[in-house]
Amino acid sequence: MAVRIITDSSCDLTKEEQDALGVTVVPLSIRFGDEEFTDRVGLSVTDFYRRLTSEQQLPETAAPSPGAFEAAFREAASQGADAVVCVTLSSELSATYQSARAAAKAIGSEIDVRVVDSHSITLGLGTQVIKAAEAASNGVDADGVEKLVEDMATRTHVFGALDTLEYLKRGGRIGGAQAMLGQLLSIKPIIDISSGKVEEAAKARTRKRALQWLADKVLALNEPENLCVCHGMAPDLDEFLSLISHRYPPESIRTGIIGAVIGTHGGPRVIGVTWQDSGSR
Repeated sequence: MAVRIITDSSCDLTKEEQDALGVTVVPLSIRFGDEEFTDRVGLSVTDFYRRLTSEQQLPETAAPSPGAFEAAFREAASQGADAVVCVTLSSELSATYQSARAAAKAIGSEIDVRVVDSHSITLGLGTQVIKAAEAASNGVDADGVEKLVEDMATRTHVFGALDTLEYLKRGGRIGGAQAMLGQLLSIKPIIDISSGKVEEAAKARTRKRALQWLADKVLALNEPENLCVCHGMAPDLDEFLSLISHRYPPESIRTGIIGAVIGTHGGPRVIGVTWQDSGSR
């Protein structure tokens, strides 16, 4: 491809998907105390959730260095790419976007690099990356791919039903959901990250009601594009899918596991939905 797509590991695409799309993923780091892991390389998603629920110390995430992005940009150039479109997780939630921008500046005129803020996370970002890669493989130039992603970013929504706010609180990413802290122990919070930052969407008294609220939100949508369901090893995923199955059969929905980058802050058992509002076709 003349245009190479680069992203970060919060996109939650599998290795098989990355390889099939020709996408380069620059990983974030996960730290449990003195132990540091490269996301999805030194620490599997399954092992991450096992440690998250069994260890008292909350893990921390760290953005890739500008040097890591610079190396990825240079590798794309060495493989014959004319341009790079780098799509990152929301700049409101991580320094990853700033690292990629710094790397693009350091590259200078060696290769044309466009860094785009997805204003999203997990499969909200992942879907933007997929569509960018598909466009690039079909010969769309850097201007066209950049415009496509920027348009999708304005139409991307992410909602999540958390089992607890505790992980967001301890990780410092609670943002506009701060008002729910007073009821931390008595609610099942639902958050909205559609703006790229964490906002309160709703409060439910039970897990069942939280999932029903999320299902009702999905069922009320008017022809959403690229509907995805993502989760943090949630044991009741099938129960949620059944709530929307009469309109969205499981085989018509993309599902995926939320990796360590977002799982650190969302916590175990989170169930989320992402989609794009209907746009120009």
